[in-house]
Amino acid sequence: MTSAIRPLAVRGAATAFPLVLVLAAGPALAQQPYEPQIGQAGKDVVWVPTPEPLVERMLAMAQVGPGDVVFDLGSGDGRMVIAAAKRGAQAVGVEYNPDMVALARRNAEREHVPADKARFVQGDIFETDFSSATVVTLYLLPDLNLRLRPTLLQMRPGTRVVSHMFKMQDWEPDETSYLVNSPAYLWIVPARVEGRWSFALEGGDAYRIDLEQQLQELSGAVELGTVMAGLRDLRLHGDAVSFAFVDGQGVLHDLEGKVTGSRMEGTFRAGARTGAWTATRAEPKPLAGLQVSRVRIR
Repeated sequence: MTSAIRPLAVRGAATAFPLVLVLAAGPALAQQPYEPQIGQAGKDVVWVPTPEPLVERMLAMAQVGPGDVVFDLGSGDGRMVIAAAKRGAQAVGVEYNPDMVALARRNAEREHVPADKARFVQGDIFETDFSSATVVTLYLLPDLNLRLRPTLLQMRPGTRVVSHMFKMQDWEPDETSYLVNSPAYLWIVPARVEGRWSFALEGGDAYRIDLEQQLQELSGAVELGTVMAGLRDLRLHGDAVSFAFVDGQGVLHDLEGKVTGSRMEGTFRAGARTGAWTATRAEPKPLAGLQVSRVRIR
């Protein structure tokens, strides 16, 4: 009986042993870490990571540092968010693929970046509120950039937008950098200044100025009696504005200042005179029929 049982027991153990190995290996196989593949399909784009040196250049172009809030739209493996957090910014990555979100969190933990400095959100970039951003980073296709453009242009003047590879049609970048053949583009969101403005210069001089605007490009004229005199050297950089004009006596006036909603204020120089100036927007649009040459502001 014993001898009869032993072979059965041995055969049972031999049969069960591979099954035990399979069952034991099952959880380990299921827990293999997610590894994305370059070119894999996503919701709107395929995944191709931005090279690390270009990540650093994009953040440098935007002058990212402590006090900034950086949103990376389509954050992939989290490299942009992690790099921004290392520069002291509060960084948020928005990514549709939950596996990529989990990978980004692991990558941040491996780099010893605190979760309160580098946060990853699973979501759709077109349904996410990123209005608190001071910097927005992108590596999307041109049509997606254009879908985002109206939202970007409504952001706080001075917000910096950086895109790897792709532009935004006629919104010309303020800076272009390259890593070999891969470009990175920077835009500074311009203040909205189009309209008629009433200016008062310290010392009593008052003028009415009309401004036209196309993105960061400005043109305009100042009313001098019956003459509309063209403005010179117009520049709009975020909320910073500057321009010049020559008055009826041939004196050059140089003005620079800051835009805050429907107000401007700054300093001027007119010959040997210097002082402060203020302006309020009187009308949302310039005079009909105003014809002045357009100046591209870089």
